[in-house]
Amino acid sequence: MNLPHYLVFGEALTDFILQDDGRWQDYPGGSCWNVARVAAQLGCSAAFAGAVSQDRFGDALWQGAEMAGLDMRYTQQLPYPPLLAMVPSTRPPQYFFIGDNSADLHFDPAHLPAGWDQSVRIAHFGCISLAREPLASRLVQLARQLTAQGCRIAFDPNFRNTMRTPCYQAHFNAMLSLADYIKVADDDLFGLYPGLGKPAALATLRRQAPQASILFTQSADGMTLFADGKEYRQAALPVAVADTVGCGDTAMGSWMTYVLHHPQTTAPDLLRFVATAAACTARQHGAYAPTLGEVTKMLT
Repeated sequence: MNLPHYLVFGEALTDFILQDDGRWQDYPGGSCWNVARVAAQLGCSAAFAGAVSQDRFGDALWQGAEMAGLDMRYTQQLPYPPLLAMVPSTRPPQYFFIGDNSADLHFDPAHLPAGWDQSVRIAHFGCISLAREPLASRLVQLARQLTAQGCRIAFDPNFRNTMRTPCYQAHFNAMLSLADYIKVADDDLFGLYPGLGKPAALATLRRQAPQASILFTQSADGMTLFADGKEYRQAALPVAVADTVGCGDTAMGSWMTYVLHHPQTTAPDLLRFVATAAACTARQHGAYAPTLGEVTKMLT
């Protein structure tokens, strides 16, 4: 069996979302896990390289990854507690995390399949996994190792309040220097560059990572790709929006899938595909991972 070309390193977790009636409802999720699922649903040879717990929460994450078609040799199920994201509000989004010794922190790259680092073409890193030690330092070292071997690096900061630490800032700077592809949402900029307005923050990011193609997403205002010294804009597609949960993860996963499948593509074609995939997610509630058939149908 061939090894996948797209690996997504980081966290998988369980979201507990406070409902209008006061109950908490749990959903499998996590930005990195969502990105991997999106890529697999779109036909990419992909895997989620991370660890989940050996309980009903970890089982749900494992099953969701399997159903999406991910290569399960890269996901580790370990005897540690689950990582939980408590979401007391979705409008505006509010989060706090529970998982001081949770399974994600014990992910061990030494247990990945033999030859995995020779097969991967793009490796993704991001979100709170880069703010959670000792996992964060382990992942940054992996990114450095893969860069030295010629692998391309994708980075989505996906800012959360837990990242407001000097340790995260060092990892953020390291990833900016390594990344070939960076996705950043307009909301991320306020957390990553406090005190700077949006244009100044975006200009700072571009100056810090001049080697990277940067996809800047702005929800209903569409997206902009900065690549090869040029700027390409794409409007959001007009669809009936159920919610925007997971649209950023879909943008990231669909972007890398298209890059792998269409290496000679033009920027406008790429952006049209990414915007269409994000629109398919926006039509559904929750972090929905669209299929290639759905995206192709909307494109035509």
